[in-house]
Amino acid sequence: MGWQGLGHRFRYQHGGDMWTGSGPRQIASDQVFSEAFRAPPSVMVSVSMWDIAAGSNARADVRAEEVTAAGFQIIFSTWGDTRVARIRVGWMAIGELRHPDDWDIE
Repeated sequence: MGWQGLGHRFRYQHGGDMWTGSGPRQIASDQVFSEAFRAPPSVMVSVSMWDIAAGSNARADVRAEEVTAAGFQIIFSTWGDTRVARIRVGWMAIGELRHPDDWDIE
């Protein structure tokens, strides 16, 4: 078993649909693992920071899709009149390494 994790920041405060739009909106970001796993790992994503305009409900959905041994996509969605300036997404992938000797414990 091995794991990897990082954060990814989406920024919109200077325009773009997430800040100026309304209704359903979505963006995807490809993430590549620093080392490929033997098989697609389990991936957990979470919101670690958000900057959303006051005056409307805070609506957000973040998820991992298209998970492979080499990487995955972070999908961030919002809807209604929510205005998103910034959001940071953290992730962690846990799965089997390519070779048993790759597991390094210090």
